[in-house]
Amino acid sequence: MTGIPIPEMRERFLKLFSGALNDVLRFEHQHHASSLPSCYKPLKPGMRMCGRAFTVKGGPDITTDGEFEQRAQMLEDLHQDSVVVWDCTGDTVTAQWGEVMTMAAMRAGCRGAIINGVRDVDPVLDQEFPVFHQYTTSTGMLGRFRMYHYQKPVLMGEVVVNPGDWIFADADGALAIPQAIAEAVLISAEAILAKEKDIKDMVRSGMKPTEVVKNGGYF
Repeated sequence: MTGIPIPEMRERFLKLFSGALNDVLRFEHQHHASSLPSCYKPLKPGMRMCGRAFTVKGGPDITTDGEFEQRAQMLEDLHQDSVVVWDCTGDTVTAQWGEVMTMAAMRAGCRGAIINGVRDVDPVLDQEFPVFHQYTTSTGMLGRFRMYHYQKPVLMGEVVVNPGDWIFADADGALAIPQAIAEAVLISAEAILAKEKDIKDMVRSGMKPTEVVKNGGYF
């Protein structure tokens, strides 16, 4: 648990951008594996997402026994300010997310989903629920894909995402911030945002790039 309340951290993170967060993770914390695979794209341009990871693991599977009940329990267990992060074991066929799941997730205070496949695109967009996805399809999960477990560590590309880690996503992609350093990353990224304002002012003034660097700026 951090010293800054979760809702305040989320609001402050949403004022930042993924590039600054990535730079802080790499250069201050030597955390080089933070970006989720670049194949995850926003369902709509301009979507931004931030919250604490609620992890789900599933994969292609034709069994259906207990599937509805397990999925329903997962939705009930979502917590306030969560982002559902699905490790889908490379599935390229089914939609693991849709309109009704969005409705249930929003009622639980969930703030977004990172998923392979999504359907019911227009109704999901109508709910203004952020989704970062790989593809859209009309094929539902049942009998093709199933959830195995949730709230255990998952592997997203080269990034291990643990329950409770912070997830941030914008037009440049999604990344994970380990819970233990999230507050420090937030504060350092806010400082970068302030510094870049000064750098932009120097560039606008007509200062040469080499002079900008001499004055503490960067490109």
